[in-house]
This record gives sequence, C-alpha cells and structure tokens, in this order.
Amino acid sequence: MDLKIADPDPETGVGEILVRGANVMQGYFSDPEATAAVLGRDGWFRTGDLGYLDQQEYLYIKGRCKNVIVGPSGENIYPEIIEGLLQKNSYVQEAVVYQEGGRLAAKAYLDYDVLDQEFQFDRIGEAEGEKLTQKILDQVRAEINAQLPAHSGLSVIYRYPQPFEKTPTNKVKRYLYTAVQENASQP
Repeated sequence: MDLKIADPDPETGVGEILVRGANVMQGYFSDPEATAAVLGRDGWFRTGDLGYLDQQEYLYIKGRCKNVIVGPSGENIYPEIIEGLLQKNSYVQEAVVYQEGGRLAAKAYLDYDVLDQEFQFDRIGEAEGEKLTQKILDQVRAEINAQLPAHSGLSVIYRYPQPFEKTPTNKVKRYLYTAVQENASQP
C-alpha cells in the first residue's frame, strides 16, 4: 500500500491522508460521481482523515477533514484531540467539542458513578448538586486548557444529561450535537 499526505500544512505537515494499492476499492458500485469525489484517476483514495508522517514515515492521525474547526487566526483545531483529553478525565465519560459563536465549547456526559462515590451526590440537594457539577466542569476546563495551545482552549463545557447517540461502529453522531441553532439554549 502507498501512503501520502495531500496539501500538507507548511508548519505542521498535517494534510489529508491518501492511500493507493491493491487493498483500496476501485469505486462505488454504479455511482461514478461519488467515486470521482474520493478516488483520483491515478488510484489515490481520499480517506477524509487528517494526519502527518514523521521522519521515520510513521503516520499520525489528527482527525477528520470535515471536523476541523478553523480558529479566529486561521489555526486548525482538531476537536477529536480535545475530546480525547476530556475523556481521560475521571469525571467525563463522553464529550463533543464544537464551535459556538466563534469560541470553542464542549458538551460532556459525566461519569455519575465516580461523582457519586467522590461527592455523594445522592445525599445533597439538587441546587447544591448543580453548583458542584458546574465547579467540577470549570475545574476540568481549566485542566484541559492548561494542556492545549491558547487558540484551542475551551470557553465553556456544558453538562449533557445522557450518553450521546452513536453509530453502529460506536462513534458519536457528532452532527447531532455540534449544529448550534440560533437562540437555542444549551445543551
């Protein structure tokens, strides 16, 4: 299999991952338009994934082309990286990062078993629980932002009340949670 990066960023080397070889499909059945969109005449398949090759030609995947958020100064922000950091936090089970009004926001489904064990949520009132939850989300945001470049920092994390809907391959259906409607309240 051959592998290359299309249109790599001059600073980071990140670009779309292209592959070619006997293991790559020859096209979509009876759909020449879809085939032309992802498969060049020279046999290179556009994966839709972003990545870069290091000095030893190891591939590092950064995210999906369609998920990249362009920051206010033109920086590429990869929400999957931030989501991965959020999900390493013991209080967060799942997270989705998106752009909201020119700033980065996240929706997080919390690990309520951990919260109950650590803070005994079942013994405190609803108002006190909400205050404590917000304090925890603010702490998580500060910890995550300390690990990220300034242009990738989260402005806010919203508590999402239930697990996110997933595809059959267990990936979050991002489009359900990242489309921000005007005048819509969060989450």
